[in-house]
Amino acid sequence: MLRIGVLASGRGTDFQSIIDAQKRKFFDATISVLVTNNPEAYAIERAKQNGIPWHVISHKGKTREEHEREITAVLERYGVELVVLAGYMRTFTPWFINRWKDRIINIHPALLPLFGGKGYYGLKVHEAVLASGMKVTGCTVHFVTEEVDRGPIILQRCVEVREDDTPETLAERVLEKEHEILPLAIKLIGENRVEIVGNRVRIRW
Repeated sequence: MLRIGVLASGRGTDFQSIIDAQKRKFFDATISVLVTNNPEAYAIERAKQNGIPWHVISHKGKTREEHEREITAVLERYGVELVVLAGYMRTFTPWFINRWKDRIINIHPALLPLFGGKGYYGLKVHEAVLASGMKVTGCTVHFVTEEVDRGPIILQRCVEVREDDTPETLAERVLEKEHEILPLAIKLIGENRVEIVGNRVRIRW
């Protein structure tokens, strides 16, 4: 059974989608631990409600690598095999990326490589989509590499942009798709049906 470590910084709705998938035995995986850098994150409450171990590891007063080494120590303690970024609002150093090479996945609220990279997070993504005039947006699950939001793409889903959309209404519909594909990506990885070939992902359906 695949042991998952989830990193989240906020409300934890994507985290909840993984919890729900675990409850209904959608994948052969277990959430071993939640790690957050934000002591106010509602994701902590979700972990408490579901009996999932959780740790707050503040980044304040530390170098990025010092912080990441503390996170890694916790992940290792719980035997984590796959790190899932579910609304985690920090990027990583090459040290962390290499330590967990090909074992970190992230969910992003756009169809990468569009609207990704520095500055594209939260509602800023959806504001940019609406400003661009795009008729379709969506979400992406991808492996994490040193270049932000440029790792091999595992899954994507499309969402129509409506004429009367606001960043908030668009975000809500994209989030629904995030909650579908993040558990699915975990399922595929847990069943060894995902292969990275260069910068592409091949899935054995």
